[in-house]
Formats: sequence, structure tokens, C-alpha cells
Amino acid sequence: MKHYEMSLQFKGCILILVVSALIIAAPAYSENTFKLKPGAGSAICIECHETIQETLKRPYVHSPMKKGECNGCHNPHTSPFGKLLNNDINVLCSECHKNIIPEKSRSIHAVVIEGNCISCHDPHASDNQFVLLKKGNELCVDCHKDLTDVSAKAEFKHEPVEKKKGCLNCHNPHASADAPFLLIKEATVLCKECHRTDEKRFADRHMNYPVANSQCTSCHNPHGSGNRGIIFDGVHTPVAKKECDKCHEGPSSSTPLKAIKDGVELCRSCHSEMINEMYSKAHLHWPLVDNTGCLHCHSPHASRQKMLLKGSIVNLCGECHSDTVRLQEISINNPENTKLCKPVKERDCISCHAPHSSDGPLLATGKSFSFETCDKCHDWQTHSTHPIGEKVIDTRNKNLIVDCLSCHLACGTGNKPAMMPYESTYVLCVQCHEAYKR
Repeated sequence: MKHYEMSLQFKGCILILVVSALIIAAPAYSENTFKLKPGAGSAICIECHETIQETLKRPYVHSPMKKGECNGCHNPHTSPFGKLLNNDINVLCSECHKNIIPEKSRSIHAVVIEGNCISCHDPHASDNQFVLLKKGNELCVDCHKDLTDVSAKAEFKHEPVEKKKGCLNCHNPHASADAPFLLIKEATVLCKECHRTDEKRFADRHMNYPVANSQCTSCHNPHGSGNRGIIFDGVHTPVAKKECDKCHEGPSSSTPLKAIKDGVELCRSCHSEMINEMYSKAHLHWPLVDNTGCLHCHSPHASRQKMLLKGSIVNLCGECHSDTVRLQEISINNPENTKLCKPVKERDCISCHAPHSSDGPLLATGKSFSFETCDKCHDWQTHSTHPIGEKVIDTRNKNLIVDCLSCHLACGTGNKPAMMPYESTYVLCVQCHEAYKR
């Protein structure tokens, strides 16, 4: 997530610079720019654009429309931009709304980075305040259905989500200078505005551990949950049983939040059989060998993901393997790639890679990263196929045999079709069969 926030901040800075340059270069349109007759800024327009008359009857009208200045956004004669706009839609709004992105923002809404204001706002008029297309959480649903579904279906609701302002009780819709995830303030500070951490009830519920300044969202789902106390649906067993001292020193200790052991050794207390099996393999995933261990990928308390993962599979893997994840994304978005492997399409890295350890190279789930792994989905042995296997030597490298990876790349190939490393089947084949070059 840190990379994501930095990326947003960088993109935001670029957007501000571009917008500033365009604003300086753009003419300031007013009713007198085109020497229009008095009132002609909208009256003449409405004669042809009759539907606007009904639009203007709505309770919230965009300021230029309210002033009768259609030419505040549109050129009445000609324009290189669609709908005769005075400027590109991505920067036009910024000519008046210059302070949407705070300086040094920690997080920026994706639609703001894209300059796509009309995803949320009607440029003319609306039934909703701030000329929003929909009211309250209804607007957020369009893009954040996964989160709004959690809130709607949750047995235990979080009160701010249900209040009038909904999502905006905690999130800034444009950007946040102070916190990630567009939060108005850091999560812990924000939570303490409603939750009294100095009360005995708070201490009792947290087994007298001093967690008032801890990250509340490491255990609690701010959007709602099926568990009392809006604890995430996936709860680590010691947390569910309120056995905090299984992992932490006691609440009366001078360091009560310190773990009693480091890294994998802490987890071994309960998961010894699994960990012993992991360490028996030929290849071990590196996050398991330092003092952080399992906590690189798993939350020790609770999570919205299965297996207490800190995030989705692709996002977790992408923290270290961003180049591969980016390649998958390009492959998925390429209309020519109609024959992508299912794990690549679904961005399911662990279908082919073991997340902990493996006897195969590159943490393959099979003994090789070709036959045993690909065999799980592809029945190449049951139909005609290019000769492959132990007895077929790759003419390009006598040290290699011909296997699935001789012609296909397992994680996607960007803009190349059929998981191939080349632009076409012909170009691939003549790498070995030079006699057929033409």
C-alpha cells in the first residue's frame, strides 16, 4: 500500500503541474469574451438545447449555469474538444476548482488523478448537493461495490457508514493530506473521536492491553462485520478466544505489546506441523527466514481476506514482484490475448506457485515448472502436441529439454498472444526450425 500511496502522490503532483500549465495557457472565458448580447450566455443556447430548461429546475445548479454563462465551459463557435468545451474535460474543472488536491497529499482518489470529475458530478445541475450524480453512499457503490456490499450485508453495522454523510464521515472524496485511504485523519485518531479509550469498558474488552494508540483496523472492519465488535470476519483463533498472552507478553509487563518470540518461531507454537513440512522442502520463500516471518503476508489478529492474508493474492505478491504483476495486467488488457491461462486471467499466483516452500524451482507447485504444474489444467498428453519431454533437446540450448516453457511464458507476455514470447506462432517456430524461414 505504501507504494500505491506514493504512486498516487507522484501522479497527483504531475496532474497539478499539467493542470497549472494548462490554466496559465487557457483563456479566461467570460460573458464578454465573445461580445454576446446581454443575457445571451444561456438564453440563446436554451432555444436549441431545450432539455437544459428542465435540468435548470433541479435544486442544485452549477455556478456558471446559475449565472447564465454556458460559455464559461463551452465555446459557442468551435473547439478542438468534444461538446465544444473550452478545454480538455480532464482540466476544465480545475480552472475554477484549483484546491481539490491538497499540497503533499498522502492519498488521492483515482478519479481525481484521472481528472474524471463527471464520474461523480453533473456539470449542469443535480438533485443532490455539490451537483453529485447520486446522493450519499449510492454514488460510492458504482466503483466500490465490494466495500459497500460488506456494509449492506453486515450483521453488525458501523454507525458512521449508516449516518447521513455515509462514507464521507470518514473519507475525503478528493484527496487527503493527512492519511492513507482518503481518510480525513489517521485511523486511530479518527476512531477516538467516537470511541472513548479511557473508559474501563474499553480496557476490559481489550484484556487490559494498552491498545488505545494501536491501529484499530488491524482487528476491526470499519465498514461492518458478521462478528460482534465489527471484528473482521476472519479472526485469528487466539484473538477470538481473547488469549492475547499466547503471542504477547502480559498486560502488566513493561512491554505488553511485544511478541513473546520472533518470526516463524512465534507461529510454530500452534502451527508446528505445517512449519516443519515447509522447512523440509528444497526451496523456501524468503519472507519466512527473517524476524518478521509469517507476518510479511498474514495479519496476526484479523483480516477481511481468507487465511488471514493482509490483502488479495495479487496485491501481496505485487509488493515484491511488481514487474510480473504489471506484465499480467498488460496481458489481461490486451484484446489479442484470448488464450491466457486461467491463473493469469484471475491473477491467482498461488495456483502455480507455492506461497511457503516447494521442491520445484521458482516455488512451483509441482516438481517442475512445466509438466507437473501445467498438467493440473492442460491435458496435453491426451492429444497431438509438439514433441516435448526428457528425450527432446532444445536446439537453441543443448542443456535444456523442450517443455511447456520453451514456447510459453507462464505469467503472461504483455502484448504478445497465446502466452508466447514472440509476436506470432510463425516467429516462435522459426527460432528452432530455421529452414522454414521465409
